[in-house]
Amino acid sequence: MNMRLLLPVAVAALSLGACGDMATLPIAAGTGPQPALPAPQQTLLPTVNIAPAISWPAGATPQAAAGMRVAAFARDLDHPRWLHVLPNGDVLVAESNAPPKPEADKGIKAWVTGLVMKRAGAAVPSANRITLLRDTDGDGIADLRTVLLAGLNSPFGMALVGDSLYVANADAVLRFPYTAGQTRIAAPGTRLVELPGGPINHHWTKNLIASRDGKRLYVSVGSNSNAAERGMDVEAGRAAVWELDLGSGAHRIFASGLRNPVGMAWEPDSGALWTSVNERDELGSDLVPDYMTSLQDGGFYGWPYSYYGQHVDVRVSPPRPDLVARAIVPDYALGPHTASLGLASAAGAALGPAFAKGMFVGQHGSWNRRPHSGYKVIFVPFAKGKPAGAPLDVLTGFLSADGKAYGRPVGVAIDRRGALLVADDVGNVVWRVSAAEPDRRKP
Repeated sequence: MNMRLLLPVAVAALSLGACGDMATLPIAAGTGPQPALPAPQQTLLPTVNIAPAISWPAGATPQAAAGMRVAAFARDLDHPRWLHVLPNGDVLVAESNAPPKPEADKGIKAWVTGLVMKRAGAAVPSANRITLLRDTDGDGIADLRTVLLAGLNSPFGMALVGDSLYVANADAVLRFPYTAGQTRIAAPGTRLVELPGGPINHHWTKNLIASRDGKRLYVSVGSNSNAAERGMDVEAGRAAVWELDLGSGAHRIFASGLRNPVGMAWEPDSGALWTSVNERDELGSDLVPDYMTSLQDGGFYGWPYSYYGQHVDVRVSPPRPDLVARAIVPDYALGPHTASLGLASAAGAALGPAFAKGMFVGQHGSWNRRPHSGYKVIFVPFAKGKPAGAPLDVLTGFLSADGKAYGRPVGVAIDRRGALLVADDVGNVVWRVSAAEPDRRKP
């Protein structure tokens, strides 16, 4: 590849992409139970509008909502992506990034995409570890940090069931023995089930959540493409949430047609499993809204053949009208290109009555919408097990006035004292959002 010749092409691609498409609707129009879905806008080059990663200036933090305060729970991490809070209050952080993809696309578009990811802070090597953080004195700052697990393969989701800690690598679910309070696991993991990975592994993050009775794991697996442009043969087992029986080891597809399901959470009133899903790109700045939805056993949610029910994606060939006819409309849109990754139920939160029932959503932020969307943490209030109102901002200020990214929120979790933890993979921080009044409960 002649870099001297390709550099002007890349610059032109980035410039044209940034100018070729502008949103005509506000984010609010693409949010809620009935989002606006304008006609698709396909351009010669996809929209590229990067928020270059610059990290946080000394002393700076995001802005918490009124009645809340934010502080760094832990700093100087290595691309912290996902969080899991153990029963004793220890916080596990997956420090991770994409694995090598030797057979990913090699053309100019892929090269430009690589430049985009680098500028957005998403191209650092994976630390491949899970770090344990402990706040021993209850001051809201982790004062003990150890490497719980090392040598993993782009780890992401974590779940504790009894004395077993389950970890989702980019290509498999692993089981490790765990004793309450331990700070390092030296035992090798048992490979429980293989997950779709391979040399492309477009959406590499694999998340986990345990059933309430501890008998099953649910595993989210993203698609291997944007909109099936590589054909459906490489999508086997993907764009789906799996159900894994821990007793027998049997697994099956629980819900499908989900382009990139990432966050998962149990809704306490209905008992339903919810997931946050990143929808497809290259249909314009106003399409397609990311969403969160409850999952039906055996439900199909459209990808790649349609979006938001029966809205057909004409790029996909051959079409599947039979599948489009049964595509389920998601419950709640989260705005186009917000990259809504993190999802946590408010159960156990101590952030005030307005945040007592609902879901917290970590929005990693757009790179292909003009103007930017996401780059914040929001809360969607619920009533009777369903969304009931407009989202509320919880943590903002991740973008500078000139459109640079101090940080990008990913995973969200409620800690044992009811505060909200937020993994910031560009700022390399785990933020802790608590009620403005001091929390007098014991750590």
